[in-house]
Amino acid sequence: MTRQSHCNICNIIVRGNINLINVTKWPMPMMIKDQFQRPLRDLRISVTDRCNFRCPYCMPAEIFGAGYKFLPKSELLTFSEMTRLVQILVGLGVVKLRLTGGEPLLRRDIEQLVAMLAAIDGVEDMAMTTNAYLLPGKVQALREAGLQRLTISLDSLDDAVFRKMNGDRACVADVLKGLEAAEQAGFSPLKINAVVQRGVNDHTIVDLARFFKERGHILRFIEYMDVGNINGWRMDDVVPASEIVSRIDAEMPLEALPPNYPGEVATRFRYRDGGGEVGVIASVTKPFCGGCTRLRLSCEGVFYTCLFAAQGTDLRTPMRDGASDDELKAIVRKMWRERTDRYSEERTEVTSAPAQKVEMYHIGG
Repeated sequence: MTRQSHCNICNIIVRGNINLINVTKWPMPMMIKDQFQRPLRDLRISVTDRCNFRCPYCMPAEIFGAGYKFLPKSELLTFSEMTRLVQILVGLGVVKLRLTGGEPLLRRDIEQLVAMLAAIDGVEDMAMTTNAYLLPGKVQALREAGLQRLTISLDSLDDAVFRKMNGDRACVADVLKGLEAAEQAGFSPLKINAVVQRGVNDHTIVDLARFFKERGHILRFIEYMDVGNINGWRMDDVVPASEIVSRIDAEMPLEALPPNYPGEVATRFRYRDGGGEVGVIASVTKPFCGGCTRLRLSCEGVFYTCLFAAQGTDLRTPMRDGASDDELKAIVRKMWRERTDRYSEERTEVTSAPAQKVEMYHIGG
C-alpha cells in the first residue's frame, strides 16, 4: 500500500468539519421528523438495569456493589407494556429494534419478549447486544423466538486486560463460549463491539482485529465516550478512530466501504485481501448526530432522545394511568418533533463541568 492510500484511509475519519445535519439524505419520507429533519427509525430498548459485569466505564464496582439497590420489579415495564409501546412507535416510523440493558439476558424469560416483538407487523430488524456470558443457555431459544442478529461486547482477548475492563467478573473464555453457541445457533456473522481506552486495552487492538477477521465476524471499535457521570471520562483516554484504523491498516491493509444505510454509526472498512470487514464508531472525534434516528426506552418506561440526555419523557405513568394508544402516540410525536439533540457535535475537548446525563447502564449503548 502506498503512503498516499494509507493517508486517504485515515482522512475518511478525520478530515473536514461538515455539518452532517445539512448533508444527510434520506431515501424516502418518514412519518415524523425532528427539528433537524431526522426521522424516527430505530428504537433501543433497555430491558433491565442489572448487569453481571462491572465494567468501570459503565457500572464501576465501587458504586454498584453488593448493597446497590436496582429497580424493583414493579417499576420495570412488563413485556406487554414494552410490546404496546413498540407497536405505537412502529406506527410512527420505527423499523429497527435493539434489546439492551444492563445485560438483557438477566431479564427472566427474555425470549418471550423477543417473540412478542417479532410478531409486530412493521418490525424489519431485531437485534440484541449482550456480554455473551449467559448465551449458551439462551441463544437457541432467542433464535427460535425470532431474534435476527446478535452483537457481543468484548474489549480485549488478553485475559488480564479483559478482567480489568469487566470488574473481574469473567474471563475471555466465558465470552468465547457464548460466541461459539451463537455460531452454532445460526447467528452469523456476529458483530463484536470493543470499547477502546488509551493505556488500558489499546495495545490489543490489532490482535482483536486479526482474531475476528479469521473467524469471519464484524468487529466494531468504539471510541471511549463520556456517557453518564461516573466513569471519570477524560479526552486523554480517547484513542481516535483514525489512530485505530491506522494501526490495523499497518498490519492488515484496509479500504473504505460505503454505509449500509443512512444514519449508520460505524465507518466501515474491508480488508484488501478479501478477509472481511471492520469498523470504527467515532462518536467523540467525528460525531454523527446529523444522521441519528435513534430513540431509547429505559426499562422503567422513560424515553430518551439522546444517549447523552439529562432528562427523558415518562410514558409508564400515563400508560398505567389509562392513556389510550392515541394519547401515548401524541406524546411521542411531540417529543420527537421538538428534538434538537446534537450533544456530540457540541462537545468541547475539555469538559470541566459536564451536565448531568443518564447513565449508560440505564439505557444501553
